[in-house]
Amino acid sequence: MDGDDIIRGYRAARAKIGLVPQELTTDTFETVWNTVRFSRGLFGRRSDPALIERVLRDLSLWDRRDSRIMTLSGGMKRRVMIAKALAHEPTLLFLDEPTAGVDVELRREMWRLVRELREAGVTIILTTHYIEEAEQLADRVGVINNGELVLVEEKDALMRKLGKKRLTIALSERLERIPESLAGYALALSSDGREMTYAYDAAGGSDGVRPLLRALDMAGLAYRDVETNESSLEEIFVDILRAGP
Repeated sequence: MDGDDIIRGYRAARAKIGLVPQELTTDTFETVWNTVRFSRGLFGRRSDPALIERVLRDLSLWDRRDSRIMTLSGGMKRRVMIAKALAHEPTLLFLDEPTAGVDVELRREMWRLVRELREAGVTIILTTHYIEEAEQLADRVGVINNGELVLVEEKDALMRKLGKKRLTIALSERLERIPESLAGYALALSSDGREMTYAYDAAGGSDGVRPLLRALDMAGLAYRDVETNESSLEEIFVDILRAGP
């Protein structure tokens, strides 16, 4: 672990690791300040009130520093768990679904904190069921299916390789069916006949879009709007699971 043997030098290795478990496990009768300070001392770190203050302020806990854990809301307790994990200044941080059951505001605050830690050089391993969270924060993505790690790849490369773009064409008039002259473009017609959708690989660029628009003109189909959307990481995730092993 970062130069330390995890067997012979396990104390030094563990001192570099922070863990935020999914379960809320804290001393309910202790104050926020004391429980975070105690966590730092567990790893043999010298007392550093200024650092504890900074961590608590970053997590919007400073005003509750003298409150007992039992008086805090679930979201506040989740922040305390993160503060405890950061108190000894780890270089590797494990976050096990840190935003499970928290409100939108707290989730965004945690995202901000994760970005700041990452920019400061902390390696973060995040497990989450919120695919939007992974898309927002991750540099690399791993997909686990039935307990098996089926894929690990750079997020941007994964989205380029497996992502698709969709061109939605809003028609000026309702269409009963797609003309035969457009059969080669694998277009999908909406149920109301007012939109057509053309899907193409994100990695392949938009080379097929211009010929399609020319083909629409040649077929005499007028359109009033064109919109392009790209696959989200969640859609790619679902496609990977559907594809199976």
